[in-house]
Amino acid sequence: MPYNDLVSITLVTFNSGRFIKRCLESVLAQRYPHKEVVVVDNASTDGTRDILDQFEDRCRLYYNDRNAGFAAAQNQAIKLSRGDWVLALNPDMLLMPNFIEALLEAGHMDPQVGSVCGKLLTMRPSFALPDRPLVDSTGIYFTPMLRHLDRGSQEEDNGHFLNFEYVFGATAAAALYRREMIQDVSVEGEFFDSDFFTYREDADVAWRAQLLGWKCLYTPRARGYHVRSVLPGNRRALPPHINMHSVKNRFLMRVKNITSGVYRRNFFSITLRDIVVVSCCLLREHHSLKAFWFLAKNWRRVLAKRREIMKRRRVEDGYMANWFRYEPVSLPAPAPPAQSPARYRAAAPTQAGQFEY
Repeated sequence: MPYNDLVSITLVTFNSGRFIKRCLESVLAQRYPHKEVVVVDNASTDGTRDILDQFEDRCRLYYNDRNAGFAAAQNQAIKLSRGDWVLALNPDMLLMPNFIEALLEAGHMDPQVGSVCGKLLTMRPSFALPDRPLVDSTGIYFTPMLRHLDRGSQEEDNGHFLNFEYVFGATAAAALYRREMIQDVSVEGEFFDSDFFTYREDADVAWRAQLLGWKCLYTPRARGYHVRSVLPGNRRALPPHINMHSVKNRFLMRVKNITSGVYRRNFFSITLRDIVVVSCCLLREHHSLKAFWFLAKNWRRVLAKRREIMKRRRVEDGYMANWFRYEPVSLPAPAPPAQSPARYRAAAPTQAGQFEY
């Protein structure tokens, strides 16, 4: 079924010269015709701007004079966009030609669907595929320890995740958001919370959207490839400021969104994880102690955001509590009418790192 909805693709770059050209080429090669591309650069110094200049006739480009952070720059791009739907995209993504079309098809299945995610597979920084196809994400889920993880991450892609399912939320590496939901769940004029700066801002949005009654739908028909740089097992290899934001945002997300039922049900798991996080900061990751100073300094503002969210909450505690499990939780969703297999088959690499469009 053809759609006329305008889809805005919003990209934030920061020293993304290694990826951005091929990412934008895959975006512009999308079969869906009704789209616009908005790129906000966060003061890159690696030549990203020179690459972006090559796309000035096909994209709307905006250059910040400082690194405002992913969350704030995405908000900036969203406000500059005009689409009925917004596809938040990381520059290290490569989309198959039907990606937007498949996401939009899923979004039209249910008016309560506020976000849609597809099947993302892993890709090396060289844009070559691993020897075995590995899943990057099919949506995010939360554990009782309040860790948010990607469904299927690093599992071999053996043909699973083939059903349409409701999931907790979508990774902002490639997430389609309904404009109506963006406006509804925004707090103090922000969709992504700029206090997060980077990392976990998509999980925060997913949690808030669930509280306000919106659904997230996973579609197996939308496929893309992602270079994943942050994984649970590689924390020590990450820059100190990323780890600091990770700690800060874990607590920000909880203060803003957790309900009493979810906290009571998972008290011991949450407390155990908190002890581990705080101990690591005290004994080894001293740079991350800045996270607690930020929380103390901005406590009143964070609590004001919580009050606003809870005042507008539309779902019961029991519903929210059921999403927090050690195994990924999903709910079955009806599939849209079958399409031509050729239309939704995954593109195959012709050589290492080269894809047929």
